Amino acid sequence: MKTLTDITFRPLPVPSTMDAPGGEDFAEMVRLRNAIYRELSGHDDHRIEADELLPHYQPTEYERRLGWLVIDDGTAIGRIGLDLPSEKDSKVAFWLIELLRERWGRGIGSAAYELVEAIARENGRTVLQTWAEHPAADGPRLAPPTGFGEIPEDHMARFLVRHGYTLEQVERNSAFDLTGPFERVEQLLAEARAASQDYRVVQWFAPTPAEFVEGYAWMKSRMSTDAPSAALEFDEEAWDAARLAQHDARYTDSGRTLQVTAAQHIATGRLCAFNELVIGKDRTAASHQEDTLVLKEHRGHKLGTLVKCAGLLSWRDVAPQSPRVLTYNAEENRPMLDINEAIGFVPIAYNGAWKKVLDD
Repeated sequence: MKTLTDITFRPLPVPSTMDAPGGEDFAEMVRLRNAIYRELSGHDDHRIEADELLPHYQPTEYERRLGWLVIDDGTAIGRIGLDLPSEKDSKVAFWLIELLRERWGRGIGSAAYELVEAIARENGRTVLQTWAEHPAADGPRLAPPTGFGEIPEDHMARFLVRHGYTLEQVERNSAFDLTGPFERVEQLLAEARAASQDYRVVQWFAPTPAEFVEGYAWMKSRMSTDAPSAALEFDEEAWDAARLAQHDARYTDSGRTLQVTAAQHIATGRLCAFNELVIGKDRTAASHQEDTLVLKEHRGHKLGTLVKCAGLLSWRDVAPQSPRVLTYNAEENRPMLDINEAIGFVPIAYNGAWKKVLDD
């Protein structure tokens, strides 16, 4: 067996384009990402092309994204990522360590984690958080303090517990079959329209039209405070037109499609709920439902159902060859899970959200 003296962590360059210096390493990182996600999930629905992921790694004033390739005797076998939000006085950091399964069990992950924690400390971060998919397995289970959901005590769970992490939340990964009948979606949309007559549906594709920038930016800022987060810690984010333009460009610059479906309060013109659907350049691939939120002061009017169903119905024309939509929800977010289940989303996997607070 090779020793860890054969292992190096090579800083990941973020090229301006895939043809620029560093493009080969970035492409290798994405290839490994896709292969590892396929190993974990058994499918390619999380696959993304390198040029489509690259805009999400470009430096911004809102976050520092650090990365490394894990090199074993000249061969890349995994990746490390560390995201450092730039909100004032931020103490949080988000990280990932992903290795090909055949390289597990040699202590490479623990060595990589030492790097993660050291860089986090150097940057004044004391709250470290990560998410991991935990495939279904027999044996002992772990449950978060919320009391909602559980995961198997698998390889990754044992690794995180060993390094001082606690399971704070379980997320459900659900899928909706876009090839099946839509009668239930249409029925739910009609019911939601009847219950929300003070609101209208508005839709757009990124980049966001000027008339919706202020309202959409405000709703995006509320994602950091209004979505169920258990004992996880998130900085309250400030969004303005510039930050929203940068967000939209992450999709449009690589040819990805982002559709936003929102509910607008008719009397005031204010946006108060939204749903995002995304697909890459390959329109035969899976679609992804990203953020969905109903502002707290507008809940109770079926607006979540309204924007989700309206979005799905229009999505048939946007990506008619996409086979399904994937989404994630906290297991304690029963109102949103109720909507998803009524629409026809079914659970396919579960993620654990993990947290560690470092000593000062």
